[in-house]
Amino acid sequence: MKRIVIFASGSGSNAENLIKFFHNSDKASVTQVLTNNPHAKVLDRCKKLNVSALSFNRMAFSKTNDVLNILKSTQPDLIILAGFLWKFPEFIIEEYKNKVINIHPALLPKYGGKGMYGKYVHEAVVKNKEEETGITIHYVNENYDEGAIIFQEKCKVLPTDSAEDVAEKIHLLEMEHFPIVVNTLLN
Repeated sequence: MKRIVIFASGSGSNAENLIKFFHNSDKASVTQVLTNNPHAKVLDRCKKLNVSALSFNRMAFSKTNDVLNILKSTQPDLIILAGFLWKFPEFIIEEYKNKVINIHPALLPKYGGKGMYGKYVHEAVVKNKEEETGITIHYVNENYDEGAIIFQEKCKVLPTDSAEDVAEKIHLLEMEHFPIVVNTLLN
């Protein structure tokens, strides 16, 4: 059975979707969710779904081996960043080479980098009058949103779309495609 660990910072809708997708799988399961936000809604979701969840601080994450040791004890086959807002430490990336992936709410390389997440991405897409946007699932490297692309899916942006409209379209793409791409990677 393959083990998945998810890192999230906020509401955790992608984490919940992945947990539910793999719930009855005999191939993989989400064994743990880790968050840098002790008030993140993802913690409540995990409690309801009976999945181990822990929060940590910046010191435990990037200055000590605390989070790395948690990962080593869990032995994940795949680490998924799903709305996780901190830069991932190089020493963890090195330990789990090609086993750390991220989902980004835009068609990278556009609208990536520090500070480009969630509503900020959607606002920029609308402001720049883009005709399409989408999601990118990619490997994580030492730079924000620059790892090798695994999968992209597009959607149209209408001239009348607000940032909220775009966010809704992106959310639907994430819910549909993310679990399938993760499942494919694990097989």
